[in-house]
Amino acid sequence: MKIISFDLDGTLITDEFSQIVWHQGIPELYAERHGCELDEAKCFIFQEYNKVGDKAIEWYDIKYWLHLFNLDGNWEKLFRKFKSHIKTYSEVPEVLSTLSKSYQLIITSNAAREFLDTEIKEAHLSSYFNYIFSATSDFKEVKKTEKFYLKICNLLHIKHSQMIHIGDHFEFDYLIPHQLGIKSFYLDRKGERKGNAIVKDLREFRENLISTS
Repeated sequence: MKIISFDLDGTLITDEFSQIVWHQGIPELYAERHGCELDEAKCFIFQEYNKVGDKAIEWYDIKYWLHLFNLDGNWEKLFRKFKSHIKTYSEVPEVLSTLSKSYQLIITSNAAREFLDTEIKEAHLSSYFNYIFSATSDFKEVKKTEKFYLKICNLLHIKHSQMIHIGDHFEFDYLIPHQLGIKSFYLDRKGERKGNAIVKDLREFRENLISTS
């Protein structure tokens, strides 16, 4: 095994930042821009999100939504306001420091490039990773499909069996890469599932790698 691929949100970084940007930051901008109450803005914004849905590439595009709602400012300014909400899980720095000595580490995420780059920079994680890939920004894939994983392997010139992947979505981070022959782990921080390829945190993931190496 040469490469370990990590999902980002829910795996390395909590979803607090992305949630507050979409559910608080944009409604606040809309309420200020259009002179309405925040609750009214949230109701309208969430309805518009649902009209597009997460199967459309626009769902993930922060610039699309700012333009659609005719909001002043830019995404960088919005992100700066909430950057204090970018937080890694407690074990992340230690585990990445250890694993980076034996493996090449990459990030393969569904998040748009604007979120990826901001979160990785603010969390001081960039030094651990050789490559960072966004399904939506780099490949115009709305989910981490078989096609997405195949492209990553081709770009890195590796066989499927030379990659390990871990993430917190059972289908897109475990089932799909597993079906391709990628050694995959499902990160279940809530402890709702049981199985040999299911871990409760990244320390358990690291120990699993050590015990099977």
